Parts: sequence; C-alpha cells; structure tokens
Amino acid sequence: MRQLLSLLLLALASFTLAKDKKAAPAVEETKFENLPSNLFYFEDSDVVLLTDGSTSYRSADAGTTWSPLKGVEKNQVMSVLKHPYDNHYAVALGFHKTHWVTKDQGESWTEFELPEPPTLSRPPVAFHASDPDRMLVLAAACLGFECKESVYYTTDGFKTEPKLLREDAVACLWAKTTTIFTTGYKDLDADQVLCIVRGKFSAFTSEFRLLSSSDFFKTEHEPSLSADDRPVSGIMNLASVKSYIVAAAKSEGTTELAMYVSADATHWSRAQFSGHKLEEDAYTLLESTNYSMQVDVLTTKPTSPMGVLLTSNSNGTFFRKNVEHTNRNMRGFVDFEKIQNIQGIVMVNTVSNWEEVEKKWLADKEIKTQISFDDGRTWQAMTVGKDGDKELHLHSVTDQRNSGRIFSSPAPGIVMGVGNTGKFLGSYDEGDTYVSDDAGLTWTRALRSPHLYEIGDQGAILVAIEDEETDTIKWSLNHGKDWAEAELKDLGVEGKIKPLALTTTPDSTSLKFLLTATKGKGSKLQHFVYALDFEGLHEKKCGKKDFEEWYARTDSKGEPTCIMGHTQMFRRRKADADCFVDDEFRDPEPIMEDCKCSELDFECDHEKNFLWDAEAKKCVAGEGGFKVPEGVCEGGKGKYKGSSGYVLIPGNTCSRRGGLELDEEVERDCEEDLGGGGGEKGGNDGKASGKIATEVTKFKGERFLEYYYLERKDTNPGSDETVIMRTDRREAWISRDHGKVWRQVDTEGEEVVAIYPHQYLNDAVYLVTPTKTVYYSHNFGKTFSSFEAPEKPNQDRLQILQFHPTEKNWLIWTGGKGDQTIAHVSTKGGDDWETLLRSVRKCQFVYREDREGSDQLIYCEQFEDEDPDGKIVLLSSDDFFEHKKELKRDVINFATMAEYIVVALRDKDEQSLKVDTSIDGVSFADAQFPSNFKVPHQQAYTVLDSSTHAVFLHVTVNNREDSEYGSIVKSNSNGTSYVLSVGEVNRNAPGYVDFEKMLGLEGVAIVNRVANVKETDGGSKKKLKTYITHNDGADWALIPRPKDPANGEPYECKASNDGKCNLHLHGYTERKDPRDTFSSPSAVGLMIGTGNVGEFLGYKKDADTFATRDGGVTWTPVAPGTWMWEYGDQGSIIVIVKEGEATDMVLYSLNEGFSWEPYTFSDVGMMVEDITTVPSDTSRNFMLWGKIKGDLVSVNLDFSGLEERSKACSDPELDLGSEKSDYYLWEPKHPLSDDNCLFGHVSQYHRKKTDRQCYNGREIRHLHDVAQNCSCTRRDFECDYNYERQTDGSCSLVPGLSPPDPAAVCAKKEVVEYYDTTGYRRIPLTTCEGGQELDYTSRTRPCPGREEEYNKKHGIGGFGLFFAIVIPVAAAAAVGWWVWQNWEAKFGSIRLGDGFQAGAGGGYGAFDRDAPWIKYPVMALSGIVAVLAAIPMVVGSLWRTASTRFGRGGGGGAGYARPFTSRDSFQRGRGDYAIVDPDEGELLGEESDEEV
Repeated sequence: MRQLLSLLLLALASFTLAKDKKAAPAVEETKFENLPSNLFYFEDSDVVLLTDGSTSYRSADAGTTWSPLKGVEKNQVMSVLKHPYDNHYAVALGFHKTHWVTKDQGESWTEFELPEPPTLSRPPVAFHASDPDRMLVLAAACLGFECKESVYYTTDGFKTEPKLLREDAVACLWAKTTTIFTTGYKDLDADQVLCIVRGKFSAFTSEFRLLSSSDFFKTEHEPSLSADDRPVSGIMNLASVKSYIVAAAKSEGTTELAMYVSADATHWSRAQFSGHKLEEDAYTLLESTNYSMQVDVLTTKPTSPMGVLLTSNSNGTFFRKNVEHTNRNMRGFVDFEKIQNIQGIVMVNTVSNWEEVEKKWLADKEIKTQISFDDGRTWQAMTVGKDGDKELHLHSVTDQRNSGRIFSSPAPGIVMGVGNTGKFLGSYDEGDTYVSDDAGLTWTRALRSPHLYEIGDQGAILVAIEDEETDTIKWSLNHGKDWAEAELKDLGVEGKIKPLALTTTPDSTSLKFLLTATKGKGSKLQHFVYALDFEGLHEKKCGKKDFEEWYARTDSKGEPTCIMGHTQMFRRRKADADCFVDDEFRDPEPIMEDCKCSELDFECDHEKNFLWDAEAKKCVAGEGGFKVPEGVCEGGKGKYKGSSGYVLIPGNTCSRRGGLELDEEVERDCEEDLGGGGGEKGGNDGKASGKIATEVTKFKGERFLEYYYLERKDTNPGSDETVIMRTDRREAWISRDHGKVWRQVDTEGEEVVAIYPHQYLNDAVYLVTPTKTVYYSHNFGKTFSSFEAPEKPNQDRLQILQFHPTEKNWLIWTGGKGDQTIAHVSTKGGDDWETLLRSVRKCQFVYREDREGSDQLIYCEQFEDEDPDGKIVLLSSDDFFEHKKELKRDVINFATMAEYIVVALRDKDEQSLKVDTSIDGVSFADAQFPSNFKVPHQQAYTVLDSSTHAVFLHVTVNNREDSEYGSIVKSNSNGTSYVLSVGEVNRNAPGYVDFEKMLGLEGVAIVNRVANVKETDGGSKKKLKTYITHNDGADWALIPRPKDPANGEPYECKASNDGKCNLHLHGYTERKDPRDTFSSPSAVGLMIGTGNVGEFLGYKKDADTFATRDGGVTWTPVAPGTWMWEYGDQGSIIVIVKEGEATDMVLYSLNEGFSWEPYTFSDVGMMVEDITTVPSDTSRNFMLWGKIKGDLVSVNLDFSGLEERSKACSDPELDLGSEKSDYYLWEPKHPLSDDNCLFGHVSQYHRKKTDRQCYNGREIRHLHDVAQNCSCTRRDFECDYNYERQTDGSCSLVPGLSPPDPAAVCAKKEVVEYYDTTGYRRIPLTTCEGGQELDYTSRTRPCPGREEEYNKKHGIGGFGLFFAIVIPVAAAAAVGWWVWQNWEAKFGSIRLGDGFQAGAGGGYGAFDRDAPWIKYPVMALSGIVAVLAAIPMVVGSLWRTASTRFGRGGGGGAGYARPFTSRDSFQRGRGDYAIVDPDEGELLGEESDEEV
C-alpha cells in the first residue's frame, strides 16, 4: 500500500512538472553527408558555421536549421577562418584562387581572388586585432615538391583587389595581432607587419630571416634580435601571445631553439629558461596570462615524453620552473589548463614514477593531477568527499575527447572532468565524471562512467551525454549534485547515437547546445548534428536573491586570497536556485578588491640584470653584474641610489599602503657594483688583461687518437667551447672551456674504443665500448646516459653508427655476430632496435630536404645470398626494409654528394669500372665520359666535389705506385655528362688527389699537375706544378710569382711567362693532417699554404709558407720553413706553429698576415702534432696537441685577453661604407678581368678592416649582396660534351666525333624548343645576361611534335631558354648561385674499388648532409682518408700505414670508421679519417690489373 502511495505521489509530481515546465529539452536533428568539421559560433550570437566535406553551412538559430553559405560555391571550400576579435568577420578559403569574405556573420559573402592558392603549411590568414578590414593571406604556388610563397594584403576587407605584400615570405602577422598588444604608436599598431622570409641568397630554412615593415614592404627592416644587436637567421616560427610577439630560431647543427620575445615589435630579448633546453618539436607554448607566458619543455626522449612547466616574468624573457615531470604526449600536447576567467588557478598532470619512465620507455606512467591557486607557485592534490580523503586524478589534454577546453568554461567556478580516485590516473574507459563548483578546490562524483559535458547559462545548467553509444541525454540544474535525463526516442531521435562533440556558445551564457554524433557503423555510418534547446525547462528568470557572492580563491579559513594584487569575486546563481540566469551573451564580470602588496607582487628587475636565484629564493645580480645607470659613479667610487633588484609586476594593482615595497631604491656602492663584473661602466670581465693566456694539461698515454669539437651554434645558449678526445689508453676526456680544464668521462670502467659525434647535431656525441653498452650525451657532454646496442660493435672496421640528418633519435647500428655484420635501426634513440639486413657492408640514411619522399629512405650494401665472398648488391627501402628494391648489382661503393648519389660498379665484362648517378634516389643514369678521354681500364675514381651543381670526378690514368695521376672531368647539372676540366692531376697511392677548393668563395680551386707525364709513365719521378682556377675549372693557370720576402733572400728566378718562375704549393698528397686546408669559410679571401717559387714543386722540407688575401690572385711570403696554421675569430686572428720540429713559440697575426708577432707558450720545446680551433673558426682560443719532454700534452692558447681583441666589432651592416664602420665590402675578381665580375655577377663580402681593434665574435653573414649581374663573356662558358679547348681558348669538336644531340632536351615535357649545339655550355654557377651568349645560336628549333606550342612561344629570350634547356633538373635550377657558393667546400674523395676491405672506410657511413644549407662547409678533402686496397693481401700493411698516421691503430677493435658531413663535423673529428664526409667526396674505388 505504501508503495502504491509513493507511485501516485510521483505521478502527481510529474504531472505538475509537465504542466508548469517542459520536462525535457527540444531537439532538432540534421543529417550531413560527411563528418561535420570546423564548427564554430560567431561570438555573442546564435549563428553557427560548419563545413561538410568541402561545402560550408550556416545556422542563424543555434543549429536548429542549416543552409549552404550564400554566394560561396559548393564543394569548393577548403576552410573557414573566423576573426578572433570581431564577431562579424570570417574568410572562406577555396582550394584554388577564389575565396570569400563575410562581414555580417555569414549572412552574405563577397568573392575575391588571389594569383595563387592558399598555403597549406601554416594558417593562411592573419587578422588584425583592431581593424577587421586589414588581413594578410599567405599563398603558395607549388610545382611538385617545390613551393613559391607570396603574401597578399587588404586594408579594406577585399573591397578592392588584394595587393602583393612580399614574395618569398613563408609566414607573416600584424604586430597588432592581439587586442592587448601595442607597439606604443598608433600608426605602427595600424600598419606594422612582421614576416619570416627566405634568405637573401638561399631558399633553405637555416637562412630564413625576420623582417619588419610599416609601409607594406616598400621599405623593410631586419630587427636586431640578439644581445650583440646583430640579426639572427634560421627563424622557424613567429607567433603572437597575449601582449608578446615571439620568434623562434634554429641554427644548423643543433635541434635547440632560441626564443626571442618582444613587447613592442621593436626591442627584442632572448628568453632564458633556467638551464632548460628548448628544442624543435620539443616545447609547447601554453595558454598564457596578460602578465606572463607559460612554456612546457620536453625533458626526456620523445618516446616517454615528460616536461617541465616554466612561467616567465612580465616581459617574457626569464622563465622560472613551476613544476617538473609534466605529462606530455608525442604530439606535444601537455596536460595543462588554466581555469577560464579566473586568475591564478591552474591544473596539471604530472608523472610520479618519472625515474622509472626515464629508464624504461615502455614503462606505464603513473599520472597524478595537481592544482595550484597561486599561479603555480605551490601545488596540491585534488580531493573528493567532505573529508577530502580521496585523491582525484583527471584525464586532460593528452586524452581529449570533446572539443574546446577540457575542464572549465567562463561560468564562474564550475569545473568538470573525467577520471578516478586512487593513487594515480587509470584508463579513461574506467573513469567517472566529476564536478566542482569552487574552481577545483573540492570535487564530487557527478555521474558514473565517462561523459562528454558542457556548461551553459553561466553555470545554471550542466549537460552531459555518455561517451559511448547511448540513447540518453542528461542535465543538472544544481551544479551537478542531481541529474535529470531523457531518452532520445522521446525527443524524436530514433536509435542510439555515438557522441563526438558537445558544445555551446563560447561565453557559456546560452541554454542552447550543439551535439555532433554518428549512427550506425561501416558503410551504414551516418553523421548528424543535434540542436538541444533547454530554454523551456524553467519559466522563471533569476532575481537578486537567487545570486551569491563567490570568491574565486580562498585559503583554508575561507578568506579570499590575492593574485596580481587583488581578489576576484563573482556574482553567480546559487546552486539550488529554481531559475535560469537567461542573460545571453553577457559574460560574468569579476569584482576586484586590491590587497596590500606582498612579496608575490614583485619580480626581479631584469632591466638591471637581476635574476631569480632558486636556491637563495631571492633576486641576485646575473652574469655580468649589476648594470650601473648612466651618469653615476663617474669616478668609480662613492654611493648612489639604485635598484633593489625588484620591480612591481606590470599590471599588478596591490596597495602599497601598509604593504611591502620591495622595489624601493636602496643605497648602492659604486666600487662594489663596478667591480662586481661587467657593468655598463666597466667591470673586471670587461677589462682586457693585455696578455695571451696559456694552459698546459698533461695526459697519460702515448698519443691522442681522436678529438672533436662540440661547437655551440647561435641558438645554443652559453659560451662554452667543448672538446672531447680519446687517448691510446681508451679513455675519453672532455673539456667545456676549450682545453683549459679537462675531466675524464665516467664510463663505469668500460673502455672507449671510438667516439662518434653526431654528424648533423653538434650537441650530441656517442662513446662506443667493446660491449653492447653505448654512452651518449645530447647536451654537449654535460651529462652522459647509456643504451644497449643489439650486438657488440662489428670487428670489420665498418662504420658502426649512422645518423639521420633531421631525426635526432634515428640511428643505424652495424654490429657483429660471429662472422656476420648486421644492420639495425632505432627510432627511439637506442631504446628499441629493429633488424634491417644481415651480411651488410654499410647502411645509411639517404634523406635530403629537396629529395621528395626520402624521410625514411635507406641504402644498404648487402653481400649477395648473405655470402661474405659474394658480390655486393645495392638495395633501397623507404619502410625500414619491410619492403626493398634492388638498385644495382656488383657494386664497388656508393657515395652521396650534395644532391647527387654516385655509384661505382663493375661493367658487364668486369674489365673496368663505371659510374651511375641519381638525384632523386630512385632512378640512375650512366655517366658519359668525353669520347676523347680514353682510359681502357678505368681503375679508380675519386669524387672531388659537387658543390657547384656539377660533379668533379678524378679518373685515374696511371695507377702504378709512385706514378699515380689522372684527369679531372666535370659533369653537367644532373651528374651524367662529363667534359674534361684538367688533365695530369697528381694522386698518391692511398687515393688523395691534389685538388682543393677555396672555402667561402665560389669557383676557386687549386690542383697540382704532373708536368713530365711521358717520363713519369716511363718510371721517372713526378715533377709537379700548381695551377689555380677562378671560374670553376673552365680555365687553369699557374700561380704568379710572389714578391720577394721583405726580410730574407730574394727568389732565384725572375717573373716570366714561360712557366719557369711560379709559386707551387704542397697539397693533400703530402699532408700529415688532411684537414689542414688552405682556407676557411669564415675567413673569406684568405689562404695559407706551404711551397716554393720556381719551375716545379720542390721538397716539403725545403718549403716556405705563403698567404693570399685576395682569393688566390696574389700571394706573399709569410715565414721561412713549413708551418701549420689555424684561423680564429673569422680570420682576424691567424696563428701558425712550426711543423716537424720542437718549438716553444707560435706566430700570430691580427691583420690578415700583413705583420706577425711571436708568442712563447712554453719554457721548453714542444713537438706539435696539430693546431686546432672550433670548426667555424670564430673562437679566440686555439689548441696545440703534441708532446713536451715525452709527455702527452694539450695546450690552450687564449687570445681573448688581448686589448686588440677585447671589444666586439659593430654590426657589419651598420654604417657600412662610412669610416665609423668596422667593416668594408670586398669584391673578388678574376685576375684576367678588367671588372669584378665572377660567374656573371659582382659579389660583395663583409671583411673586417685590418686596423680595427675589435673581434668579430658570432659568425657574420659574409656575403652582403650581389651588386649586379654582368654581361656574358668567354669566362662564363666551358667546352660542351665531345668538344675540347684549343690553344686560343676556343672550343672545337674532337676530330671524328659527333656533337651531342641538342634535341635530347626535348625528352622533358615542358621543353618545346632547343638551340643547335655551339660547342659551349654555361658554367652552372654563372648568372650572366646578354653579351657573348656562346651557348646560343641565332635561331631556335621546335621540339618534334610541339610545333604549335613553339609558334606560340616563339620569341622567348635566350636567358629564359637557358633555364628550359641547359639545366635539365628543376630542383637544381631552383637553387641560386649563393647556395652553390655555400656548397663550395663540399669535397674530398671517395674511392670505390673492388676489394674494398674492412677498415678502408672510403665511403662507409657516408650519407648526405643537406649540403645547400650547411653554414660552414666541410673542409676540402681531396683524397681517401682511409686506405682502399685492391688486393686483399695488401690490406694489412696499408691499414697499418693509415692507423699510424691517423690514430686508428691500438688493437682490439680500437679503430672504427665514421663519416663527416660538414666542416664542423669534420673538424670536430681531429683524429680519425677512415671515412670522409660523403658530401665532401669519397674515394669510390680502385681496381688493379692483378684482380681482373
């Protein structure tokens, strides 16, 4: 009976409710063909837009009805972008050139057109924050893999045709991108634009620059971002964050980024991250406040991502640690959210078992949720229940299931989430739905199981739907304490739905919601949008009594707490009020009350160089000391009023009355502040000692086996110069200060058998042990970790480790198991390994930025049938050998050189070698040698260089011991057709060739030629002469006789034109250290060499030392005898030291060698084996390596104390051309030219004035400008295929041969015409126009079958046709001459030969280094660095020779070969040259008569 009564009462209550109010929301269902995307509301309205496939729809009634956009073509919309600050504007972008704009919330649309489609690589529209009619559109015209970007602008909302802002801009934004940012000037706020643009002479990312303009790039300015007021290149990203503009830059050779911040778009500062490393794809810029930025930085490997949360000071430049071990995922999302509309409350997920996760990447994370109520200064657990005895953990951003924010909305204090109670966070499916109405302080379980949820009517209604297939909708009217529900079928919806997203208006003031969901599965899957309207649930509108005063933050006693100097209070509807706020589109406004100032209201005075000391918990003077204001302490003594080290945080409203005043000036001592180091008025570290400092360190052992520089790049903070080396005792030592202080690397007792610096990243180095354990560092050797390799290192002296150019954690390990070598790959930095192939000789990544689809491309040389005595097969794979493709059989070796992949293999009759070349890594073409170039049995090739879009290949003609020489042939731009450049070029038995290019200048090279070929062929000793070219090998000439020494005997011969009195230089074939090149890329125009003046090159022991300052045109004597040399500070310091005899002194020059000063570094003689400095030659420190009294020593020479090199030079671009500037513009020239034209243009380089007493410091951009293009002359051309140079300089067809078929270019579809052959072809470097265009005839001919197109095109200029005909590879043609100049140093030698044995090295481990954007090209290396023997029984003795010379003996597997990929990596490897950089060139092979 009692039960029946209850049912009757319930029925009566239900009847009453139904009579007074609607029992459930109204629902409207709309079906779409595709999953709706890009759904958004126009702020403060019921207008919603979404896109179905490529058609966009609009609803003016919160999703109840939908219609396609009026005036916008169906099936043509790529994306719709809403203006972030104006609720009427949006842009609909089409796939092609037609686009649309609305200014009335999508009710009408206006069409506009751009010349190119929108870019797909970045957000294509940049909006102006205060003027909605001002917009930038980023467009890109793409042809295959290459895209040309342009930016267009409008100032009238596209009423008129958009105008071109700038070409080659990859990203742009208005300075006024956010409402709270200001430049401080009204006109700049309106017009200033910042853009990332491609480099002046290079299209590669390392040269991207930041430019600013306030007149739409009629004029432009490059801001000075760095502390030395110099521009920064390598700008990767540009963003506006609240009141800041942020630019991120990355240098070549590192993954570390530098972040530059500006609060006015004019003054920039580099952000400091408290010792944490900001890396590409390893940091996340989080939601920030008006007074600080939040950044989460990855601190682990990407496979087990965790980070550290950092918060900046008010100007965004100094970040302090908030919380460690934050939970991240591999996509860079971070479990972090600020509670919306409330200052100071932050939720974050951290990993409690972080130590286990760091060690084991497969370990499950134990995640805990923490909350802070004071801007991250302190953190606490979240709790459930009245007693708070249960910890609550919630799924956050890394597990996002709904759209928009995870936890909060503008509704004051209402926070929701899915998670569980317990020790740590469980799986999402096992979680429940929780709610808090006090901003996360306390929580209650709202619903069992995970739900999608949304908050409306300022928190008066919460809506939820289960996150799985369901037929029920739920809602709460009392902050989640109680829930009502309705079945969808009762609301007119048939069947179950799978919810995907639940949303409402951005301000959460509406009673209307939108639900995106699907029905069915597989082919029957359907897509719907549901409009949910709860307006009828209550009749009543809330009155004053229905609201409460709620403080956003309270302490344990319930008292309100302060953030930024005030409390925050909201008037919000009471949880149990029976009403709706029903005040649509009116955001809840907080009421502020100022507090007394406390310590939390102040920050360090960074303007005066005060930084936060976490240990002392106070602000202290940073490095360089306190910055003394101008006008005080003139005498250096006395007292003055100065900064306390604190300032009030800008925007803080605290009341000073009765509160702390930490920023009140204090009395300071002049002597203390000035003496504390480096203030603006001076300081100890700013005073030069006037002396060169020396530091000698002794080591146990007999010799240094190898040493490498881990050089910091511009985007790496700090100034330390790291050297790591290994002695013959198998100990690794490291110095962080260029050899002044050394410490042994702790390898836990393991021997170190090889050091592998990362080929592409300067901060990474690997130490190989005889076991599977490998020690590594990714922070310049500051700390070392370890991983286990799949096998022990191979014992065949093959390259053990290979590196990927862009993926830091991708490694290839070649280990040994029994008699078999096995290659493995890891994509997790050594934490996991997968087998690639067995019985390999080498495997390497063949990625290159402009080689499409090469991200995972790997080449492997494998023995046929896995038989070590079998032939070599070259295989490729782009999926880690899940599938593979055979490229070539019977391969001798392969090498990657700039854009070329060169393979040497036996020809079909196995009587000779042949060369095949590929550019795309997929298809190969046979190399065609000149028909008059007859070498019946081609025994060896040496690839010398490919830096100028042409391969220089040395083909051995005479291979008899001590009589070796050959011819250098030069290819066309696809590496297949060769012409003779110069013959009789000297080579030695190990494979070195006397060929060297000048670094930093285009087209200058030096060779030694055998002058007595006939006698040499008969067994006589070679007589050598030195020749130089200034036009990339088209012409060669003897080096003119230098002037007689100022102090010393005059030369015996007199200058003449009979070739009997010239300068001859010793080349690679006689160098003890092949890295001792003539030149440096940072010392433009300078070369040093040893040699003699006479008819032929003499003995090295009788040589003197010479130098040139004008790119090899004129030479002067430097010092009698043979000296080793090194360039420092980009050529402003040159140091030379005696070679081959004990010495206690060096000579140095501060004026490019015009004068020399002695410096005694020891009181006893030292036998110096080598002199080194950082690979970029920018340091003022040098190292001497050798022995003193039998002890192994290193000597540091520090020139930074010299008064002449204690002050930084000015910006090279500043006041250029005036007496005030420290630099002048230098123009190289051809010695036979009356003008300064080289390669069809006049190049201008920055060079420091030799009389200026300052140092260059950070690497400068040497190339200032290409002043002009010149008219073509004979020097811009070389002889075509089958043509040879005559004595008068002309090119004539070789008798009996046919000219190349000029119509061959018609094989390319885009070519419609061709010129007849003239016998000349352009040097690939030249940019000349008009004049003597020797490669063109007076008429063109149509390609067969393209006569109609030819007639339409007839009349095209010769210069345009040059690009269509002469250069057959589009990727090569697209790169400018300056990039070729950058490639200029990419040479060396690779030998490909039969009998390529273990330890030979010659190309093992060689893979491409993205040559075009290497900042410091590799040192010129023109011969094999290891020994490649033709006969197996000769290998042993040859290896002993190499190991003695290059420090690769030692027994017990002490020597392992490795490649070098830039001058940086090559010079870091001062000790082992078993493998030369593939970009530099490798010795490809050698066959011997005995083997055939």
